[in-house]
Amino acid sequence: MANGNFSRRGFAGLFGAALGATLLDLRLPRVAEAASDPGASTGPAAGPIRLNANENPYGPSDRAARAIVESTRVAARYPDGLARELREVIARQHGAKTDQVLLGCGSSQILQMADAAYLGPGKKVVAAEPTFEAVLEYAAVMHAEPVKVPQTADFRHDLAKMAAACDEKTGLVYVCNPNNPTGTIVTGDELAAFVTRVPASTIILVDEAYDHFVEDSRYRSSLELLARAPNLVIARTFSKIYGLAGMRLGYAVASSEAIRTMGDYASQDNVNAAVLAAALASLREPGLVPRRRKALNDTRRWLCAELDRDGRRYIPSHANFLMIDVRGDVAPVIRAFRERNIHVGRKFPSMSNWLRISIGKPEEMRAFVAGLREIVPAREKAA
Repeated sequence: MANGNFSRRGFAGLFGAALGATLLDLRLPRVAEAASDPGASTGPAAGPIRLNANENPYGPSDRAARAIVESTRVAARYPDGLARELREVIARQHGAKTDQVLLGCGSSQILQMADAAYLGPGKKVVAAEPTFEAVLEYAAVMHAEPVKVPQTADFRHDLAKMAAACDEKTGLVYVCNPNNPTGTIVTGDELAAFVTRVPASTIILVDEAYDHFVEDSRYRSSLELLARAPNLVIARTFSKIYGLAGMRLGYAVASSEAIRTMGDYASQDNVNAAVLAAALASLREPGLVPRRRKALNDTRRWLCAELDRDGRRYIPSHANFLMIDVRGDVAPVIRAFRERNIHVGRKFPSMSNWLRISIGKPEEMRAFVAGLREIVPAREKAA
């Protein structure tokens, strides 16, 4: 298992200690944060404005960037010790044990490992429609049957119908919370009730990639339910709030048994020293998460105010993206934005008139709004 057996190389402990001293001494001078400070003015973006992949436009924090550079000193060594250290830190953060944490090359690999472990011919996977497609795409490779449950009228998971769709053949039921692409949430109470209705033989895979952006008091992480739901697997990522999408690091928290089962499908050495160092630096930087959350959520609120001013329809979001009704097929709108050097989200077949827009920096969002007003003029308000 890639992240569970750290005795296979004798230098693992020594390596981890060396990296701890070399990479993660947070007393080192801080590098300039001009590129990552939400308040900094960086001028027009070089190249296209990327508002299509729910990335964090501020990128790694200054400490994480410094750790990435420093990691080159030990690039010749396998990062087993550092991987174990990160698993320990994550476990402490979530009140779990180290053997309840599994690392992956992005949270997408966590989803892939879950599919490989629990799906196959004759098995079913239940998911909302629409939702993040990776679980369904990996399930197709496993020759499992997809069961898509349409969302509710208010663009949320229909948990009652999803639970009813689970039977003895259902290997996985997937809940993306907040959901991509709608940005809606499953509340803590709803999720707690859902866990009791799903058969114990079905793995409940909850994708919390956008957890850090939620400010609604009704929301609670499914980590709270783990102690009484051994069939629960929670996926998290460093791609979003921590700005490390290009570095690829995600993790799962689950029962020790589930981690062992999924870990059998992990590629050996599936995480690298640079991203491990960056992740540890990010977790150890006070105030990083609330600072980034405020910057991106404030920008999202500004965008919503502009859409309200135009009288446009959108889905209230709890994440770093928003869906806007363009009142027709979204495909030509996407093309028109690309002609203006602005990349926006893809078309979701079940929501063909909705445009998903990632939240960028303020100047990027101003460019988007200007483009939207040209491409899809606002309707004239009644007198």
